[in-house]
Amino acid sequence: MENTFQKIIDIEEAMEHFHDGMTIMFGGFGGIGTPPTLVDGILEKGIKGLTLIGNDSGFPHIGIGKVVSQGRAIKMIASHIGSNPVAGQLMTDGKMTVEFSPQGILAERIRAGGAGIPAILSDIGMDNEIVTGNKTRSILNGKEYLVETALTAEISIVFAKKADPFGNLIYDKSARNTNPLVAMAGDITIAEVEEIVPLGTLDPDEIITPGVFVDFIVPSKGVNWKWAWE
Repeated sequence: MENTFQKIIDIEEAMEHFHDGMTIMFGGFGGIGTPPTLVDGILEKGIKGLTLIGNDSGFPHIGIGKVVSQGRAIKMIASHIGSNPVAGQLMTDGKMTVEFSPQGILAERIRAGGAGIPAILSDIGMDNEIVTGNKTRSILNGKEYLVETALTAEISIVFAKKADPFGNLIYDKSARNTNPLVAMAGDITIAEVEEIVPLGTLDPDEIITPGVFVDFIVPSKGVNWKWAWE
């Protein structure tokens, strides 16, 4: 495969962009659509002190849950952590801070980050202390709203079914989930893909994430979450 845009790299080169204490945003829903090769690379490199942003904490041995379960994260911004009891214990023990955000609001905060919008206004969870926290409130047309700040990360990691050398991405069914939004919101976006095809092969109408958002492409070594579809 011609590496026309110098975006196709191996996992070792991809890991050069990761370091302790950084913020990582990840695609996926319950582990499905979270890039397993990149997650394993994070574990093998041993980086720690991470802030993780994504829909959930996966399962103890699936998705981003593998990073959480090893105590590599000091903070998570997610819609729930119920599928990973290790995450709940870390939060209870004060070893990991969790900022909960309603799922739709979380997705919109990520979208806003990718679009360069600093914040959105929402009236979701106004009566819930877990949601409101210390968030700023604003009045618009006589109604009070929470100011939900946009979310971005130093690195976004996503999983896709196909990519071409420019980084145009096509996703597979429900594994698409939050990946297109996450791909937009990283200073650097690394896509793990099942198949890299020649430039011009992808039908433009099928492309979900334009390659302009993707900095690097890493061939996948295989997924560990297809059991959820069976």
